Amino acid sequence: MQKTSVDPQGPGGVSSVTGPSGTGEGPSDLALAGLPQALPFDEHNRRLVANVHPMDWVNPQPTGRYNMVVVGGGTAGLVTAAGAAGLGAKVALIERALLGGDCLNVGCVPSKALIRCARAFAEVRDAGSFGVAVPDGAVVDFGAVMERMRKLRAGISPHDSAKRFRELGIDVFIGDAKFSGRDTVEVDGKTLRFSRSCIATGARAVPLPIPGLVEAGFLTNETLFSLTELPRRLAVIGAGPIGCEMAQSFARFGSEVTLLEAMHQVLGREDRDAAQRVEQALVRDGVRLNCCAKITGVRKDGNERVLTLEGETGGSLRVDAVLVAVGRTPNVEGLGLEKAGVEFDAKLGVKVDDRLRTTNPKIFAAGDICSKFKFTHAADFMARIVIQNALFFGRSKASALTIPWCTFTDPEIAHVGLYEQQAKEKGIDLTTFTVELSDVDRAVLDGEDEGFLKVHVKKGSDKILGATLVARHAGEMISEITLAMVSGAGLGTLSKTIHPYPTQAEVIRKAGDAYNKTRLTPRVKGIFEILLRWRR
Repeated sequence: MQKTSVDPQGPGGVSSVTGPSGTGEGPSDLALAGLPQALPFDEHNRRLVANVHPMDWVNPQPTGRYNMVVVGGGTAGLVTAAGAAGLGAKVALIERALLGGDCLNVGCVPSKALIRCARAFAEVRDAGSFGVAVPDGAVVDFGAVMERMRKLRAGISPHDSAKRFRELGIDVFIGDAKFSGRDTVEVDGKTLRFSRSCIATGARAVPLPIPGLVEAGFLTNETLFSLTELPRRLAVIGAGPIGCEMAQSFARFGSEVTLLEAMHQVLGREDRDAAQRVEQALVRDGVRLNCCAKITGVRKDGNERVLTLEGETGGSLRVDAVLVAVGRTPNVEGLGLEKAGVEFDAKLGVKVDDRLRTTNPKIFAAGDICSKFKFTHAADFMARIVIQNALFFGRSKASALTIPWCTFTDPEIAHVGLYEQQAKEKGIDLTTFTVELSDVDRAVLDGEDEGFLKVHVKKGSDKILGATLVARHAGEMISEITLAMVSGAGLGTLSKTIHPYPTQAEVIRKAGDAYNKTRLTPRVKGIFEILLRWRR
Protein backbone atom coordinates (compact mmCIF):
# COMPACT_ATOMS: atom_id res chain seq x y z
CA MET A 1 0.00 0.00 0.00
CA GLN A 2 1.27 3.45 -0.85
CA LYS A 3 2.43 5.86 1.82
CA THR A 4 0.75 9.18 1.65
CA SER A 5 0.86 12.33 3.66
CA VAL A 6 -1.19 15.47 3.62
CA ASP A 7 0.86 18.61 3.73
CA PRO A 8 -0.92 21.29 5.75
CA GLN A 9 1.67 23.72 4.46
CA GLY A 10 0.76 23.68 0.81
CA PRO A 11 -2.05 25.84 -0.58
CA GLY A 12 -5.29 24.16 0.40
CA GLY A 13 -3.36 21.76 2.60
CA VAL A 14 -3.14 18.74 0.31
CA SER A 15 -0.24 17.14 -1.46
CA SER A 16 -0.51 14.81 -4.42
CA VAL A 17 -0.63 11.04 -4.13
CA THR A 18 2.04 8.83 -5.61
CA GLY A 19 3.01 5.22 -5.20
CA PRO A 20 6.43 3.97 -4.12
CA SER A 21 7.86 4.46 -7.60
CA GLY A 22 6.39 7.92 -7.94
CA THR A 23 4.30 6.79 -10.89
CA GLY A 24 1.06 6.69 -8.87
CA GLU A 25 -1.35 3.93 -7.91
CA GLY A 26 -5.02 3.70 -8.73
CA PRO A 27 -6.48 6.89 -10.25
CA SER A 28 -3.98 9.31 -11.70
CA ASP A 29 -2.65 12.25 -9.75
CA LEU A 30 -4.48 14.49 -12.20
CA ALA A 31 -7.81 12.82 -11.46
CA LEU A 32 -7.27 13.06 -7.73
CA ALA A 33 -6.26 16.70 -7.97
CA GLY A 34 -9.95 17.55 -8.16
CA LEU A 35 -10.80 15.19 -5.29
CA PRO A 36 -8.69 16.19 -2.29
CA GLN A 37 -11.31 14.61 -0.03
CA ALA A 38 -10.08 11.18 -1.20
CA LEU A 39 -6.57 11.57 0.21
CA PRO A 40 -4.72 9.54 1.39
CA PHE A 41 -5.70 7.00 -1.24
CA ASP A 42 -5.65 3.96 1.05
CA GLU A 43 -7.95 0.95 0.99
CA HIS A 44 -10.75 2.88 2.69
CA ASN A 45 -10.67 5.85 0.35
CA ARG A 46 -10.39 3.48 -2.60
CA ARG A 47 -13.69 1.99 -1.47
CA LEU A 48 -15.16 5.48 -0.99
CA VAL A 49 -14.19 6.58 -4.50
CA ALA A 50 -15.39 3.31 -6.02
CA ASN A 51 -18.82 4.07 -4.60
CA VAL A 52 -19.27 7.82 -4.99
CA HIS A 53 -17.00 8.64 -7.95
CA PRO A 54 -16.19 5.38 -9.76
CA MET A 55 -13.36 6.05 -12.19
CA ASP A 56 -14.66 3.50 -14.66
CA TRP A 57 -18.19 4.87 -14.68
CA VAL A 58 -19.84 5.06 -18.11
CA ASN A 59 -22.45 7.77 -18.40
CA PRO A 60 -25.75 6.60 -19.90
CA GLN A 61 -27.24 7.82 -23.15
CA PRO A 62 -30.12 10.22 -22.43
CA THR A 63 -33.43 9.17 -23.97
CA GLY A 64 -36.37 11.51 -24.24
CA ARG A 65 -37.35 14.24 -21.81
CA TYR A 66 -36.74 13.80 -18.09
CA ASN A 67 -39.36 14.69 -15.52
CA MET A 68 -36.51 15.87 -13.29
CA VAL A 69 -32.84 16.61 -13.87
CA VAL A 70 -30.95 17.14 -10.62
CA VAL A 71 -27.67 19.07 -10.77
CA GLY A 72 -25.57 18.23 -7.71
CA GLY A 73 -25.29 14.99 -5.75
CA GLY A 74 -25.20 16.19 -2.15
CA THR A 75 -28.02 15.69 0.32
CA ALA A 76 -30.54 17.95 -1.44
CA GLY A 77 -29.78 16.43 -4.83
CA LEU A 78 -29.82 12.82 -3.69
CA VAL A 79 -33.10 13.19 -1.79
CA THR A 80 -34.71 14.96 -4.75
CA ALA A 81 -33.53 12.30 -7.20
CA ALA A 82 -34.43 9.29 -5.07
CA GLY A 83 -37.78 10.71 -3.99
CA ALA A 84 -38.82 11.66 -7.52
CA ALA A 85 -37.75 8.30 -8.96
CA GLY A 86 -39.55 6.46 -6.19
CA LEU A 87 -42.77 8.21 -7.23
CA GLY A 88 -42.38 7.11 -10.83
CA ALA A 89 -40.57 10.09 -12.39
CA LYS A 90 -37.89 9.74 -15.03
CA VAL A 91 -34.84 11.25 -13.33
CA ALA A 92 -31.26 12.18 -14.20
CA LEU A 93 -28.65 13.03 -11.56
CA ILE A 94 -25.42 14.89 -12.35
CA GLU A 95 -22.40 15.17 -10.02
CA ARG A 96 -18.91 16.34 -10.91
CA ALA A 97 -17.04 15.36 -7.73
CA LEU A 98 -18.12 12.96 -4.98
CA LEU A 99 -21.71 11.83 -4.56
CA GLY A 100 -22.82 12.40 -1.00
CA GLY A 101 -21.59 15.99 -1.07
CA ASP A 102 -20.17 17.75 1.96
CA CYS A 103 -22.12 15.71 4.51
CA LEU A 104 -20.62 12.34 3.65
CA ASN A 105 -17.20 13.41 2.49
CA VAL A 106 -16.07 16.55 4.32
CA GLY A 107 -18.79 17.47 6.79
CA CYS A 108 -21.15 15.66 9.14
CA VAL A 109 -19.79 12.14 8.78
CA PRO A 110 -16.03 12.68 9.15
CA SER A 111 -16.34 15.46 11.73
CA LYS A 112 -18.60 13.46 14.03
CA ALA A 113 -16.27 10.47 13.74
CA LEU A 114 -13.43 12.66 15.02
CA ILE A 115 -15.59 14.22 17.72
CA ARG A 116 -16.47 10.77 19.06
CA CYS A 117 -12.81 9.78 19.28
CA ALA A 118 -11.96 13.05 21.02
CA ARG A 119 -14.73 12.44 23.53
CA ALA A 120 -13.43 8.92 24.16
CA PHE A 121 -10.06 10.37 25.12
CA ALA A 122 -11.70 12.98 27.35
CA GLU A 123 -13.61 10.21 29.12
CA VAL A 124 -10.35 8.34 29.77
CA ARG A 125 -8.68 11.56 30.90
CA ASP A 126 -11.50 12.35 33.31
CA ALA A 127 -12.10 8.78 34.52
CA GLY A 128 -10.51 9.52 37.88
CA SER A 129 -13.47 11.70 38.88
CA PHE A 130 -15.66 8.59 38.58
CA GLY A 131 -13.35 6.49 40.73
CA VAL A 132 -11.73 4.75 37.78
CA ALA A 133 -7.94 4.58 37.96
CA VAL A 134 -6.33 4.94 34.54
CA PRO A 135 -2.59 4.34 34.10
CA ASP A 136 -0.52 7.40 33.28
CA GLY A 137 0.52 7.92 29.70
CA ALA A 138 -2.77 7.52 27.83
CA VAL A 139 -2.28 9.13 24.43
CA VAL A 140 -4.22 9.55 21.20
CA ASP A 141 -3.07 7.62 18.15
CA PHE A 142 -4.05 10.25 15.59
CA GLY A 143 -3.30 7.99 12.65
CA ALA A 144 -5.69 5.38 14.04
CA VAL A 145 -8.33 8.05 14.67
CA MET A 146 -8.18 9.20 11.06
CA GLU A 147 -8.14 5.66 9.68
CA ARG A 148 -11.21 4.83 11.74
CA MET A 149 -12.95 7.86 10.24
CA ARG A 150 -12.03 6.83 6.70
CA LYS A 151 -13.18 3.27 7.32
CA LEU A 152 -16.56 4.33 8.71
CA ARG A 153 -17.08 6.90 5.96
CA ALA A 154 -16.37 4.27 3.33
CA GLY A 155 -18.79 1.92 5.08
CA ILE A 156 -21.56 4.51 4.90
CA SER A 157 -20.84 5.50 1.28
CA PRO A 158 -22.81 2.71 -0.49
CA HIS A 159 -25.98 4.51 0.54
CA ASP A 160 -24.91 7.45 -1.65
CA SER A 161 -23.26 5.40 -4.38
CA ALA A 162 -23.67 5.78 -8.11
CA LYS A 163 -24.58 2.10 -8.33
CA ARG A 164 -27.40 2.41 -5.80
CA PHE A 165 -28.96 5.35 -7.59
CA ARG A 166 -28.69 3.59 -10.93
CA GLU A 167 -30.50 0.63 -9.36
CA LEU A 168 -33.25 3.07 -8.31
CA GLY A 169 -33.81 3.70 -12.01
CA ILE A 170 -31.97 7.02 -12.14
CA ASP A 171 -29.63 7.98 -14.98
CA VAL A 172 -26.44 8.96 -13.14
CA PHE A 173 -23.97 11.21 -14.94
CA ILE A 174 -20.52 12.03 -13.59
CA GLY A 175 -19.16 15.25 -15.06
CA ASP A 176 -19.63 19.01 -15.22
CA ALA A 177 -23.19 20.17 -15.82
CA LYS A 178 -24.00 23.33 -17.73
CA PHE A 179 -27.42 24.67 -18.64
CA SER A 180 -27.60 25.31 -22.38
CA GLY A 181 -31.15 26.64 -22.40
CA ARG A 182 -34.25 27.08 -20.28
CA ASP A 183 -34.99 23.35 -20.36
CA THR A 184 -31.68 21.72 -21.31
CA VAL A 185 -28.50 20.72 -19.52
CA GLU A 186 -25.27 19.53 -21.08
CA VAL A 187 -22.91 17.00 -19.48
CA ASP A 188 -20.13 14.92 -21.01
CA GLY A 189 -21.07 16.14 -24.50
CA LYS A 190 -24.66 15.01 -24.05
CA THR A 191 -27.81 17.16 -23.92
CA LEU A 192 -30.47 16.34 -21.34
CA ARG A 193 -33.96 17.82 -21.83
CA PHE A 194 -36.22 18.26 -18.82
CA SER A 195 -39.68 19.29 -17.74
CA ARG A 196 -38.31 20.28 -14.33
CA SER A 197 -34.84 20.65 -12.86
CA CYS A 198 -33.37 21.15 -9.39
CA ILE A 199 -30.12 22.98 -8.73
CA ALA A 200 -28.45 21.45 -5.67
CA THR A 201 -24.77 22.27 -6.15
CA GLY A 202 -24.19 23.43 -2.57
CA ALA A 203 -21.41 25.70 -1.36
CA ARG A 204 -17.70 25.47 -0.69
CA ALA A 205 -15.07 26.91 1.60
CA VAL A 206 -13.19 29.99 0.43
CA PRO A 207 -10.00 31.63 1.69
CA LEU A 208 -10.39 34.75 3.77
CA PRO A 209 -8.95 37.96 2.29
CA ILE A 210 -5.98 37.91 4.66
CA PRO A 211 -2.70 38.98 3.04
CA GLY A 212 -0.37 36.00 2.58
CA LEU A 213 -2.89 33.34 3.64
CA VAL A 214 -3.09 31.57 0.28
CA GLU A 215 0.67 31.68 -0.22
CA ALA A 216 1.34 30.35 3.29
CA GLY A 217 -1.15 27.49 2.92
CA PHE A 218 -4.16 26.60 4.99
CA LEU A 219 -6.68 23.86 5.72
CA THR A 220 -10.45 23.95 5.31
CA ASN A 221 -13.08 21.35 6.11
CA GLU A 222 -12.46 20.04 2.58
CA THR A 223 -8.85 19.11 3.37
CA LEU A 224 -8.75 18.76 7.17
CA PHE A 225 -9.98 15.19 7.09
CA SER A 226 -7.14 14.13 4.82
CA LEU A 227 -4.54 14.79 7.53
CA THR A 228 -2.43 11.83 8.57
CA GLU A 229 -0.32 13.56 11.22
CA LEU A 230 -1.50 15.72 14.10
CA PRO A 231 -0.35 19.37 13.86
CA ARG A 232 1.55 20.18 17.03
CA ARG A 233 0.23 23.76 16.97
CA LEU A 234 -3.00 24.64 15.20
CA ALA A 235 -4.63 28.01 14.61
CA VAL A 236 -8.37 27.86 13.95
CA ILE A 237 -9.83 30.98 12.34
CA GLY A 238 -13.52 31.35 13.06
CA ALA A 239 -15.40 30.29 16.20
CA GLY A 240 -18.57 29.13 14.51
CA PRO A 241 -19.82 25.54 14.74
CA ILE A 242 -17.03 23.99 12.64
CA GLY A 243 -14.33 26.04 14.33
CA CYS A 244 -15.47 25.23 17.86
CA GLU A 245 -16.05 21.55 17.16
CA MET A 246 -12.64 21.03 15.57
CA ALA A 247 -10.77 23.29 18.01
CA GLN A 248 -12.05 21.23 20.94
CA SER A 249 -11.41 17.91 19.21
CA PHE A 250 -7.85 18.73 18.15
CA ALA A 251 -7.05 20.13 21.59
CA ARG A 252 -8.19 16.82 23.07
CA PHE A 253 -6.04 14.98 20.54
CA GLY A 254 -3.03 16.91 21.85
CA SER A 255 -2.62 19.91 19.56
CA GLU A 256 -1.88 23.33 21.02
CA VAL A 257 -4.97 25.05 19.61
CA THR A 258 -5.58 28.79 19.34
CA LEU A 259 -9.12 29.74 18.34
CA LEU A 260 -9.31 33.16 16.68
CA GLU A 261 -12.65 34.94 16.39
CA ALA A 262 -13.37 38.48 15.19
CA MET A 263 -16.55 38.77 17.28
CA HIS A 264 -16.77 39.12 21.06
CA GLN A 265 -17.90 35.52 21.68
CA VAL A 266 -17.76 32.05 20.21
CA LEU A 267 -20.87 30.82 18.37
CA GLY A 268 -22.07 34.35 17.76
CA ARG A 269 -25.49 33.22 16.57
CA GLU A 270 -26.26 31.66 19.96
CA ASP A 271 -27.37 33.42 23.14
CA ARG A 272 -24.49 34.67 25.23
CA ASP A 273 -25.34 32.50 28.25
CA ALA A 274 -25.32 29.37 26.09
CA ALA A 275 -22.12 30.31 24.28
CA GLN A 276 -20.40 30.93 27.63
CA ARG A 277 -20.93 27.31 28.66
CA VAL A 278 -19.13 26.17 25.51
CA GLU A 279 -16.37 28.73 26.01
CA GLN A 280 -15.73 27.37 29.48
CA ALA A 281 -15.55 23.82 28.15
CA LEU A 282 -13.14 24.81 25.37
CA VAL A 283 -10.82 26.50 27.82
CA ARG A 284 -10.90 23.48 30.14
CA ASP A 285 -9.85 21.31 27.21
CA GLY A 286 -6.84 23.54 26.57
CA VAL A 287 -8.09 25.75 23.75
CA ARG A 288 -6.65 29.24 23.84
CA LEU A 289 -9.45 31.67 22.95
CA ASN A 290 -8.67 34.93 21.22
CA CYS A 291 -11.89 36.83 20.62
CA CYS A 292 -12.04 40.22 18.88
CA ALA A 293 -8.95 39.09 16.99
CA LYS A 294 -7.90 40.91 13.85
CA ILE A 295 -5.49 38.99 11.63
CA THR A 296 -3.58 41.38 9.39
CA GLY A 297 -1.32 38.89 7.64
CA VAL A 298 0.07 35.38 7.41
CA ARG A 299 3.51 34.36 6.24
CA LYS A 300 5.42 31.14 5.94
CA ASP A 301 8.64 30.76 7.90
CA GLY A 302 10.20 27.39 7.14
CA ASN A 303 7.60 24.81 8.15
CA GLU A 304 5.74 27.29 10.35
CA ARG A 305 2.95 29.77 9.74
CA VAL A 306 3.24 33.16 11.40
CA LEU A 307 -0.01 35.08 11.94
CA THR A 308 0.21 38.80 12.63
CA LEU A 309 -2.46 40.09 15.00
CA GLU A 310 -3.68 43.57 15.88
CA GLY A 311 -5.65 44.98 18.78
CA GLU A 312 -5.55 44.10 22.45
CA THR A 313 -4.12 40.70 21.64
CA GLY A 314 -1.64 42.00 19.11
CA GLY A 315 1.66 40.38 18.26
CA SER A 316 2.38 37.25 16.31
CA LEU A 317 1.29 33.64 16.56
CA ARG A 318 3.46 30.76 15.31
CA VAL A 319 1.72 27.54 14.37
CA ASP A 320 2.28 24.47 12.25
CA ALA A 321 -1.09 24.59 10.47
CA VAL A 322 -3.99 26.98 9.97
CA LEU A 323 -7.61 25.86 9.71
CA VAL A 324 -9.97 28.38 8.12
CA ALA A 325 -13.40 27.57 9.53
CA VAL A 326 -15.33 30.59 8.29
CA GLY A 327 -16.43 31.69 4.85
CA ARG A 328 -18.60 29.80 2.37
CA THR A 329 -19.50 30.64 -1.21
CA PRO A 330 -22.25 29.09 -3.34
CA ASN A 331 -21.26 26.89 -6.27
CA VAL A 332 -22.80 28.92 -9.10
CA GLU A 333 -19.82 29.25 -11.44
CA GLY A 334 -19.84 27.46 -14.76
CA LEU A 335 -23.45 26.30 -14.54
CA GLY A 336 -24.72 28.46 -17.42
CA LEU A 337 -27.42 29.93 -15.20
CA GLU A 338 -27.71 32.97 -17.45
CA LYS A 339 -28.76 30.80 -20.38
CA ALA A 340 -31.30 29.07 -18.18
CA GLY A 341 -32.83 32.37 -17.09
CA VAL A 342 -31.96 31.74 -13.45
CA GLU A 343 -31.04 34.76 -11.35
CA PHE A 344 -28.25 34.32 -8.83
CA ASP A 345 -25.85 36.20 -6.63
CA ALA A 346 -22.20 35.24 -6.33
CA LYS A 347 -22.42 35.56 -2.52
CA LEU A 348 -26.00 34.54 -1.75
CA GLY A 349 -26.48 31.86 -4.38
CA VAL A 350 -29.50 31.05 -6.52
CA LYS A 351 -32.54 33.28 -6.01
CA VAL A 352 -35.69 31.33 -5.05
CA ASP A 353 -39.15 32.14 -3.76
CA ASP A 354 -40.78 30.55 -0.73
CA ARG A 355 -41.74 27.51 -2.83
CA LEU A 356 -38.10 27.11 -3.92
CA ARG A 357 -38.80 28.17 -7.51
CA THR A 358 -36.07 30.08 -9.33
CA THR A 359 -36.79 32.86 -11.82
CA ASN A 360 -37.18 30.08 -14.39
CA PRO A 361 -40.47 28.33 -13.46
CA LYS A 362 -39.10 25.02 -14.75
CA ILE A 363 -36.13 25.12 -12.38
CA PHE A 364 -36.10 24.81 -8.60
CA ALA A 365 -33.25 24.85 -6.08
CA ALA A 366 -32.57 23.29 -2.68
CA GLY A 367 -29.85 23.13 -0.06
CA ASP A 368 -26.85 25.35 0.56
CA ILE A 369 -27.02 26.84 -2.94
CA CYS A 370 -30.10 28.87 -1.96
CA SER A 371 -30.67 28.60 1.80
CA LYS A 372 -29.39 30.43 4.86
CA PHE A 373 -29.75 27.16 6.78
CA LYS A 374 -26.56 25.26 5.93
CA PHE A 375 -27.63 21.96 7.45
CA THR A 376 -28.00 18.48 6.00
CA HIS A 377 -31.45 18.04 7.53
CA ALA A 378 -32.58 21.40 6.13
CA ALA A 379 -31.41 20.34 2.65
CA ASP A 380 -33.29 17.05 3.06
CA PHE A 381 -36.61 18.72 3.81
CA MET A 382 -36.14 21.40 1.18
CA ALA A 383 -35.71 18.59 -1.35
CA ARG A 384 -39.05 17.15 -0.25
CA ILE A 385 -40.65 20.52 -0.94
CA VAL A 386 -39.10 20.56 -4.42
CA ILE A 387 -40.57 17.13 -5.21
CA GLN A 388 -44.05 18.22 -4.13
CA ASN A 389 -44.02 21.60 -5.82
CA ALA A 390 -42.16 20.73 -9.02
CA LEU A 391 -43.81 17.44 -9.91
CA PHE A 392 -47.21 17.48 -8.22
CA PHE A 393 -48.42 21.12 -8.27
CA GLY A 394 -47.76 21.42 -4.55
CA ARG A 395 -47.75 24.71 -2.68
CA SER A 396 -45.45 23.83 0.21
CA LYS A 397 -43.36 26.67 1.62
CA ALA A 398 -39.83 26.60 2.96
CA SER A 399 -40.77 29.22 5.55
CA ALA A 400 -43.18 26.71 7.12
CA LEU A 401 -40.35 24.38 8.09
CA THR A 402 -39.41 24.19 11.76
CA ILE A 403 -35.67 23.58 11.60
CA PRO A 404 -33.65 22.68 14.69
CA TRP A 405 -29.87 22.65 14.69
CA CYS A 406 -27.03 21.56 16.91
CA THR A 407 -23.36 22.40 17.37
CA PHE A 408 -21.64 19.19 18.43
CA THR A 409 -19.17 20.54 20.94
CA ASP A 410 -19.02 18.98 24.41
CA PRO A 411 -21.47 20.12 25.74
CA GLU A 412 -23.62 20.51 22.65
CA ILE A 413 -25.82 23.51 21.91
CA ALA A 414 -29.13 22.74 20.22
CA HIS A 415 -31.71 25.31 19.21
CA VAL A 416 -35.08 25.48 17.50
CA GLY A 417 -37.39 28.39 16.70
CA LEU A 418 -36.92 31.99 17.76
CA TYR A 419 -34.18 33.47 19.89
CA GLU A 420 -35.26 36.04 22.46
CA GLN A 421 -33.69 38.88 20.45
CA GLN A 422 -35.51 37.78 17.29
CA ALA A 423 -38.81 37.82 19.17
CA LYS A 424 -38.13 41.37 20.37
CA GLU A 425 -37.37 42.48 16.83
CA LYS A 426 -40.69 41.00 15.70
CA GLY A 427 -42.56 42.67 18.55
CA ILE A 428 -43.50 39.36 20.17
CA ASP A 429 -43.77 39.28 23.95
CA LEU A 430 -42.24 36.16 25.50
CA THR A 431 -42.18 34.35 28.78
CA THR A 432 -39.03 32.31 29.28
CA PHE A 433 -38.62 29.23 31.45
CA THR A 434 -35.10 28.08 32.31
CA VAL A 435 -34.13 24.82 34.01
CA GLU A 436 -30.52 24.07 34.95
CA LEU A 437 -29.26 20.54 34.35
CA SER A 438 -27.94 20.66 37.91
CA ASP A 439 -31.62 20.24 38.89
CA VAL A 440 -31.90 17.02 36.85
CA ASP A 441 -30.84 13.92 38.79
CA ARG A 442 -29.49 11.94 35.82
CA ALA A 443 -27.34 14.83 34.62
CA VAL A 444 -25.85 15.10 38.12
CA LEU A 445 -25.20 11.34 38.28
CA ASP A 446 -23.59 11.42 34.81
CA GLY A 447 -21.35 14.33 35.78
CA GLU A 448 -22.93 16.30 32.91
CA ASP A 449 -24.81 18.97 34.83
CA GLU A 450 -23.31 22.19 33.52
CA GLY A 451 -25.95 22.92 30.89
CA PHE A 452 -29.50 24.24 30.89
CA LEU A 453 -32.75 24.34 28.93
CA LYS A 454 -34.37 27.63 28.05
CA VAL A 455 -37.88 27.59 26.52
CA HIS A 456 -39.64 30.66 25.14
CA VAL A 457 -43.44 30.70 25.03
CA LYS A 458 -45.81 33.35 23.78
CA LYS A 459 -46.74 35.52 26.73
CA GLY A 460 -50.06 34.52 28.24
CA SER A 461 -50.01 31.05 26.66
CA ASP A 462 -47.98 27.85 26.56
CA LYS A 463 -47.29 28.07 22.79
CA ILE A 464 -43.60 27.27 22.30
CA LEU A 465 -41.83 29.77 20.04
CA GLY A 466 -38.22 28.71 20.62
CA ALA A 467 -35.81 26.80 22.81
CA THR A 468 -32.10 26.48 23.47
CA LEU A 469 -30.60 23.43 25.15
CA VAL A 470 -27.02 23.11 26.37
CA ALA A 471 -26.26 19.50 27.28
CA ARG A 472 -23.94 16.69 26.31
CA HIS A 473 -26.76 15.07 24.32
CA ALA A 474 -28.65 18.22 23.33
CA GLY A 475 -28.89 17.18 19.69
CA GLU A 476 -30.71 13.99 20.68
CA MET A 477 -33.06 15.79 23.09
CA ILE A 478 -34.15 18.88 21.15
CA SER A 479 -36.43 16.89 18.82
CA GLU A 480 -39.06 16.46 21.53
CA ILE A 481 -39.49 20.22 21.60
CA THR A 482 -39.41 20.41 17.81
CA LEU A 483 -42.19 17.82 17.65
CA ALA A 484 -44.24 19.85 20.12
CA MET A 485 -43.82 22.97 17.99
CA VAL A 486 -44.70 21.19 14.73
CA SER A 487 -47.75 19.48 16.22
CA GLY A 488 -48.98 22.52 18.13
CA ALA A 489 -48.53 20.91 21.54
CA GLY A 490 -47.78 23.50 24.20
CA LEU A 491 -45.32 23.49 27.06
CA GLY A 492 -48.14 22.40 29.34
CA THR A 493 -48.52 19.23 27.28
CA LEU A 494 -44.83 18.46 27.79
CA SER A 495 -45.39 18.63 31.54
CA LYS A 496 -47.92 15.78 31.12
CA THR A 497 -45.47 13.65 29.14
CA ILE A 498 -44.04 10.92 31.35
CA HIS A 499 -40.29 10.48 30.96
CA PRO A 500 -38.43 7.42 32.26
CA TYR A 501 -36.60 8.20 35.47
CA PRO A 502 -33.77 8.97 35.60
CA THR A 503 -33.06 10.51 32.20
CA GLN A 504 -31.58 13.84 31.20
CA ALA A 505 -34.65 14.49 29.01
CA GLU A 506 -36.56 15.11 32.25
CA VAL A 507 -35.30 18.66 31.93
CA ILE A 508 -38.01 19.17 29.29
CA ARG A 509 -40.77 17.94 31.60
CA LYS A 510 -39.41 20.18 34.35
CA ALA A 511 -39.72 23.18 32.03
CA GLY A 512 -43.37 22.20 31.56
CA ASP A 513 -43.80 22.00 35.32
CA ALA A 514 -42.32 25.49 35.63
CA TYR A 515 -44.97 26.76 33.22
CA ASN A 516 -47.78 25.06 35.14
CA LYS A 517 -46.71 26.77 38.35
CA THR A 518 -47.36 30.14 36.72
CA ARG A 519 -50.99 29.13 36.21
CA LEU A 520 -51.48 28.96 39.98
CA THR A 521 -52.21 32.66 40.43
CA PRO A 522 -53.16 34.05 43.87
CA ARG A 523 -56.80 34.16 42.73
CA VAL A 524 -56.78 30.53 41.58
CA LYS A 525 -54.98 29.47 44.76
CA GLY A 526 -57.59 31.27 46.84
CA ILE A 527 -60.40 29.41 45.06
CA PHE A 528 -58.61 26.10 45.69
CA GLU A 529 -58.24 26.92 49.39
CA ILE A 530 -61.97 27.64 49.71
CA LEU A 531 -62.83 24.42 47.86
CA LEU A 532 -60.50 22.32 50.00
CA ARG A 533 -61.85 23.81 53.27
CA TRP A 534 -65.35 22.92 52.11
CA ARG A 535 -64.28 19.32 51.38
CA ARG A 536 -62.77 18.71 54.83
